[in-house]
Amino acid sequence: MGDSITIDGTDEDLALSKSQFLSRQEVIRRRLRRVKQLSRLYKAHYWSLMEELKRKHKEYYWVYGKSPFKEEEKKDGEQNDGDNKLGLGFQLKCQISDCKEKAMALTRFCHKHILRDSNQTLYRGCNYPVKSGQICKKPVLRSINPPHCTVHAQAAEKHLARALKRAGLNVISPSKLAPKLHVVVAEYVRQIQTKRRETQQTSVSKIKIEEKTSDS
Repeated sequence: MGDSITIDGTDEDLALSKSQFLSRQEVIRRRLRRVKQLSRLYKAHYWSLMEELKRKHKEYYWVYGKSPFKEEEKKDGEQNDGDNKLGLGFQLKCQISDCKEKAMALTRFCHKHILRDSNQTLYRGCNYPVKSGQICKKPVLRSINPPHCTVHAQAAEKHLARALKRAGLNVISPSKLAPKLHVVVAEYVRQIQTKRRETQQTSVSKIKIEEKTSDS
């Protein structure tokens, strides 16, 4: 965008400026025209910032993130020595012995092992249950809610879609719909009741087995 901005309808505003009074419709029409132009300028500025962000992200990812080229150990060592002399405070290679990925900026670990850094506060582990008593624990940003990695976020959406379908809502993409609170509550209640019935049945079965054992 240039430094100077031409206001839409300048000629009409110039004609109205000679009037002593303006009607309500004229005032509303002028304000609406300017608000629409301001909205277009904000959108253009936003997308310009997004393009700049993409460019800077590519530069950052190339320097500190994963690279398509495997550098020689000698070059890695020279780069590490140069970084330490400059006081940048980070290593090229992840400090996990078996890991060959590059370390993230201002830390000694790559993205996969960033949770090993006790000083970092940007990431937390994915809490999606994968096995009995175990969770995923892949690093995700703390701003993501619920804290699920990409794979398990898709799995959670599928489970939500099934739950909404059982509740009578046929939704293609659950992420585009905020279900009503009573639908979500009803589904949670149904799941809790199902688990309770399964637990009671298991307890009754154990009691019957113990009674038969004691009678024999």
